[in-house]
Amino acid sequence: MNNEVGDIKIIMSSGEYIPTPSWIHTQTEEPNLLDANTWRTTFDKNSIKAILAEHVKMNLTYEEGIKAAKLCFPYLQPFGYIRCSVPDGYCPDPSYQHTLQTQHFNSQSHTADHYKTLHNYHTLTRMFERAGYEVHLLKYFDEDGVLHQNEWTDTEGVTFCPKKNDRSYARGRIVFPSLIVSAVKPRGNKTNINLV
Repeated sequence: MNNEVGDIKIIMSSGEYIPTPSWIHTQTEEPNLLDANTWRTTFDKNSIKAILAEHVKMNLTYEEGIKAAKLCFPYLQPFGYIRCSVPDGYCPDPSYQHTLQTQHFNSQSHTADHYKTLHNYHTLTRMFERAGYEVHLLKYFDEDGVLHQNEWTDTEGVTFCPKKNDRSYARGRIVFPSLIVSAVKPRGNKTNINLV
């Protein structure tokens, strides 16, 4: 793409999304997260400011998630980031866990509605760190079921369930909470990232 460095911001989501000025919306298949040639022919290196992955990473296995994060890495500008939102494996709500296990993870076909990986903040952080990113936790449950939430602005990447005024809350109770992180490409990163 012949875009100026830093002006590309991408929303990758297979479902409905919040229309956001200056963001490019694409389905998860475009670009294919696991196809190096698709990235190479679609984007210039260091050209992407931000990628919003709204419930996309759980459609990949853990190792596929690492590979996808590595493939994105050269195309992000320094301090560019992936804002990633996935179901939270540490959410203490039994009905939430029951819904995930019976409706989303109980399938061999792994269709769009059936996930391959249930992350918690440890696994998602480790996945991105293995690909060379610095990870900032924005919203997550810890092992004791305590919710932690840091501030961020919607201009950095709108997600469906980040804050108390969004639809993940009903009558003060979280309905379908997400684990949300920002994985940032460090400036001058010397890590040798194997893209194979």
